[in-house]
Amino acid sequence: MPTTKLPMVEGDRPSNEAPGPDREGAIRAGVLAALGRPAQLFRVVIVPLWGDLFRVNVVTGDDPSSVRIPHSYFVAADGRGNIIESTPSIRREYPVRP
Repeated sequence: MPTTKLPMVEGDRPSNEAPGPDREGAIRAGVLAALGRPAQLFRVVIVPLWGDLFRVNVVTGDDPSSVRIPHSYFVAADGRGNIIESTPSIRREYPVRP
């Protein structure tokens, strides 16, 4: 089956520069610093969207067969991974853990 290309509005083009591990790590750390660390944190998934916008999913569970996503955010981050804006706002829900 052929793939369909969706038209893009100017300004909505994906960034040519993929986020590096340092930038993703900074975004991940920023989300966990603001949210706190869930007891059963499985992973924090960073999905680049376009430009400096990302989807961040906080995944919890004991193993891959029992995971869920209790928190999900659209995040704008600068080139160093500092979170500029988040929708919804990230609020503290857990204690900060090492």
